[in-house]
Amino acid sequence: MTRLGEPAYRANQLHRWLYSNQALRFEEMSTLSKQLRQKLASEWIIHPASLVGTESETMESGSVAGNPTAKFLIKLEDNELVESVLIPSEERITACISSQIGCPLRCTFCATGHMGFRRNLTTSEITDQIFLLEKEAQKRHRRGLTNIVFMGMGEPLLNLDNVFESIGTLTEKDYQFSISEKKITISTVGLPLEMDRIARSGLKTKLAISLHSADQLIRERMMPIAIDITLDKLAKAINSYNTITSQPVTLVYMLLDGVNDSPEDARKLVRFAKRGLCKINLIDYNSIVTLKFKPGCSSSKTVFIQQLLDAGLFVTVRKSQGAAINAACGQLATRPVR
Repeated sequence: MTRLGEPAYRANQLHRWLYSNQALRFEEMSTLSKQLRQKLASEWIIHPASLVGTESETMESGSVAGNPTAKFLIKLEDNELVESVLIPSEERITACISSQIGCPLRCTFCATGHMGFRRNLTTSEITDQIFLLEKEAQKRHRRGLTNIVFMGMGEPLLNLDNVFESIGTLTEKDYQFSISEKKITISTVGLPLEMDRIARSGLKTKLAISLHSADQLIRERMMPIAIDITLDKLAKAINSYNTITSQPVTLVYMLLDGVNDSPEDARKLVRFAKRGLCKINLIDYNSIVTLKFKPGCSSSKTVFIQQLLDAGLFVTVRKSQGAAINAACGQLATRPVR
């Protein structure tokens, strides 16, 4: 705005038109002068992301009655594609959104990691996912989004500037869409420097860490990033986050048959979790046809959970939703996975 010779407050007006009113043409922006609208239209194009594909669970595929999980294929300005997921329940409607096209971290159990990395999403591409899913939630369930999780494609902490800016926009109190920071969860494999940035940012968002094993060698085989970011480094980063924010982190642990679901694995998880202020969120592995992993069996899962509870840990078990349409954790990919 200042480059165009306009007062700086015009930037706030323009931002409101774009992200609150979600205007698609500069001509709509009535609080801006006609001359400024013409000037903007001569230099810029408003090009929102668009919904190009939808897939929903059915009762036969495991949908909870009246609350089918839905996956959306979203096309961006450069024709790249991302996937987002709408997860309804009786209490909430959660949008699971992407922060990158693909992912560079190549976790062995994750379809997104196997499709490779294209680029980071821009701030507007992140917020557009929310605006599209909000409209779908209102249309399908007659109520809006209550929660947002950055658990879709990509590692949010590798695109942290745009994630921060998108959260700032989505939590603007007097915008047409506005959500509390406390209803937003950022998921990460555990990047210490970026975790420190979040802790010091003052955001009230929740932090979830994809742990998946408290054995260093097993975690390295599952998640190549663990070679550089060891469990010791991760534990120190969690402690620092706890100290700065006075908040716990959630350790997400995906149970894989014969890989990380033994009684000894449970004991190691207990020891690791007690090094900081942590909650445990156990999730089932969601099968991917081309990847040779299996979810933990029910008997080993029961023993595993009981060991954690006996140790006094706070444990939740997440019900898998969307697996039948490849919309569950680790299944998102817009390109074939070899």
